[in-house]
Amino acid sequence: MLLSRFLRNRDAGVAPMLALLALPLFGFAGAAVDFSRASSMRSSMQAALDASALIMAKSAKNADANQLNADASQYFSANFKKSELQNLNTTATSSSTSSGYSATLTASGSIPARFMGLFGFANLNISVHSTALSYADGLGCVLSLNAPASGAVTGQGSTGVVLNGCSMYDNSDHPTSALVAGGSAQLTAYSVGVVGKLTGTENITTTMGVRTGVSPINDPYAGSYFPAFGGCTDNNFTGKNTVTINPGVYCGGMKINAGAVVTLNAGIYYLDGGDLTVNGGGTLQGTGVTLVFTSKNRNGFATASINGNAIVNLTPPTTGGTAGIVVFGDRRIPEGTEFKFNGGANQYLGGAIYVPTGAVDFAGGAGSSTSCTQLIGNTITFTGNSSFALNCNNYGTKPFSPLVVKLTS
Repeated sequence: MLLSRFLRNRDAGVAPMLALLALPLFGFAGAAVDFSRASSMRSSMQAALDASALIMAKSAKNADANQLNADASQYFSANFKKSELQNLNTTATSSSTSSGYSATLTASGSIPARFMGLFGFANLNISVHSTALSYADGLGCVLSLNAPASGAVTGQGSTGVVLNGCSMYDNSDHPTSALVAGGSAQLTAYSVGVVGKLTGTENITTTMGVRTGVSPINDPYAGSYFPAFGGCTDNNFTGKNTVTINPGVYCGGMKINAGAVVTLNAGIYYLDGGDLTVNGGGTLQGTGVTLVFTSKNRNGFATASINGNAIVNLTPPTTGGTAGIVVFGDRRIPEGTEFKFNGGANQYLGGAIYVPTGAVDFAGGAGSSTSCTQLIGNTITFTGNSSFALNCNNYGTKPFSPLVVKLTS
């Protein structure tokens, strides 16, 4: 009755009507302010949770459930500094995937409403979600280990280097020329990763891109070893014709002359001082073989010199301390000692050529769908056309690549 009379009354009725109409307008404006605060808070929470998920994904493989949740809370709190959020709760789970490990995090809380409390909403609830994946594709086939060198990986002249479905990594942090693709050299790879910077980007073609500023790759064979050995089995071995020899200690190295065909029975061949020299027209072949370049009974460390038109076909053992390694350079070899693998198209060293302190010159290799070659050196220089592939399922090699961490949701 009073409301009906009020609405019919026309005496000075404008101001009361405006006051009534303003109430919902003020309500909508207040709600907009509260929702804007909630949206800003949610954005801050999402950014903090994404940063936490990226960190968590790196350790998802090794952490148990309690540790995951404790770490998630710690990382989120370190990245999120807004005290207005109440009732904060974070959770974390991890799982393995076909390519690596994932970490899934959630965070929830509430903020007190400033205006919507007039309409019965005391708090606004907010929740965010983030998933990050960490993985290493293991597709590295060339790796230089020298950290400060200029030209730690170098392609010279008209060299063509083809990495068929695999990647090149350079641990040098040189600020301008960690990797050099100079002159008319051409490098083709699945991807290229360099800790420092590179020269000759225009000479590099990749499927997945060239990245600089990547983290260094750990030596994949740092835990590999060759067994202790004794006195000389043979001295200054020279292959002049067709012959099959057995594993042992070859003091003074090996020399394979043109026309010789030397077959190595399976096992470890210790080259104690001297050189492995394979001349053009000479053949060196064997399955299940590791050549160890070292020094014990002779002065100086053994090195390698495989010359153009040499025929080399060696593959490694798949078990034991030298599993996957066809060439193993003693870690005591002075840094910068030259190793020359320049046999050309007829040079196939299957498995890992591992000379962690050596300056490797390389030209040759096989990039077919059935071949497997990894090259790990202190520095690497490509002096002629070279091919690599990474079909290593039956070789016992150890994969290497950087750890990649990315958000997936």
